[in-house]
Amino acid sequence: MYQKILITTDGSTVSQHTACAGVKFAQQMGAEVLALFVAPEYQYPVYVEIVPPAYPSEEEYVEQMQRLGLEYMGSIMRSAEGCSLKHACMTAFSDSPALKIVDVAEQQHCDLIFMGSHGRSGWGQLLLGSVTNKVLSHTSKPVLVHRLIREPGT
Repeated sequence: MYQKILITTDGSTVSQHTACAGVKFAQQMGAEVLALFVAPEYQYPVYVEIVPPAYPSEEEYVEQMQRLGLEYMGSIMRSAEGCSLKHACMTAFSDSPALKIVDVAEQQHCDLIFMGSHGRSGWGQLLLGSVTNKVLSHTSKPVLVHRLIREPGT
């Protein structure tokens, strides 16, 4: 049914659990996996007359974020490789991660976007599920939302 699945990660525990579930789902479908990490765009120092020496250059920032992305997507790549699935990873830059996820899914011809949710309700859902909600409202592609439900007392 699905041939190419986009699995998003932000490096959090929730997204790591989601990534594992996404790879298992891709294995069941016999689908290719594309892992995506969206990093914030480089920000030039504002209201500073002299750039502090410790402040990274744009090139250094991009390299750092790409290394971080590879670290975050490593478990997805290892899981996909262990399942003998065709796989790739990508680090993209945007201050609007939801819109970048939608754009990448379109550009890379993904059939499904697989992403996580904290499983919260009420205010927690409003504050913490904004990327998932924005993806759902901005794409015409199917989105499978993997909910990580906490056990009572945790």
